[in-house]
Amino acid sequence: MSARTVTRPPGSPISLYEHALRLHAQDPDRPLPRGGRPLPDGERHGPRLRTSADPRTRGVHVAAVLDAHFGRPRAHASELVDAFHGLDVPLHPDHHVTAAALRADRARVRQTGRWLVRNSTNRDAAAVGLALLEPDGHEEDVPLIRTIGLLSDHFGPLAAHALRRRPGGGEALLWLAQRVAGWGRVHVVEALCEHGPSPTARAWLLRHGCDGDVLNGYFAGRLATTAHLHEAITRPDVDDALIDHTGRLLRIMAGCAGMGMTLESYPPAPVVLAAHVAHLSRQAPSAGRYVDAAVIADHLAGERPTRGGDCAPDERRAALVRDYLAVLARPEWRAAVRAGLDPDVLAWFVEGVATRRGLDVLGDVERHGEG
Repeated sequence: MSARTVTRPPGSPISLYEHALRLHAQDPDRPLPRGGRPLPDGERHGPRLRTSADPRTRGVHVAAVLDAHFGRPRAHASELVDAFHGLDVPLHPDHHVTAAALRADRARVRQTGRWLVRNSTNRDAAAVGLALLEPDGHEEDVPLIRTIGLLSDHFGPLAAHALRRRPGGGEALLWLAQRVAGWGRVHVVEALCEHGPSPTARAWLLRHGCDGDVLNGYFAGRLATTAHLHEAITRPDVDDALIDHTGRLLRIMAGCAGMGMTLESYPPAPVVLAAHVAHLSRQAPSAGRYVDAAVIADHLAGERPTRGGDCAPDERRAALVRDYLAVLARPEWRAAVRAGLDPDVLAWFVEGVATRRGLDVLGDVERHGEG
């Protein structure tokens, strides 16, 4: 297949890759605004045809299109741009699509995948291009894959899986993890944990892996385990970024039942909780630190889970609650949360966690108790 360049006429839609590249150039160190939405093929991207209720056969129709395409020696990749219209294109690695890629000439498959990722004005064709690149381990494809991966809500799972298999993939996954949010962050951080993080990646995971989104609950426990949080937080020379992220991570694990590993199923929880509250007692007060600690204390003081174990024996659990509440009862900590939270958020917090645990956030002793 010749590697001819296809030039789009003026006014025609830009490719998904070019769209990601342009948005990334505006702020290279942060996630794309709104995750890159709206995508340039928005109105032209029609509904998908659910070809089978059985997920094991999901990619069969896409694989059939690829088999027919690669069966024609002179067919160009551009002929695939609209070939998947209406099909239920898998957005995760699919063994039928992978098998179709392995049945064809490897060099041609690679060239087709690269062309589709770089030039497709249709998100389904770009996803198939990523899937065609997934079985190979060519490091030269890393910049291409990580750039389209910035559109992570759509391409995150395939991009993360493809990067995990390549030399230099760990560095690329870390680069991408620093620039994605939402569901994309879930897939990329999970892949980074699976890859086996380098010391640089581990340092980032321990301080920045959880951004506070509710979806962090899917990977918070895995992050804590992979990054050896229990070792890092029990050191005497910890920094504020590590302590703050530990508080955020523990708060997420306190409320992520049904999503991922909870405090009750995290074996080092007692050690990590004790180390966190000890470090917290020496930190300067802030609204964020207060809320994280109050939610953790509320969880520890609440009803025990009916199954799944417990994060500490009763006596140790009660001692942890007392230690957290002792910090939060300090006047300077109450002042920090009053000054640092939006009034509506503060009112919600007082009516929930604070009132339930007798935390005198507003200084209204008659209403909220003496704590």
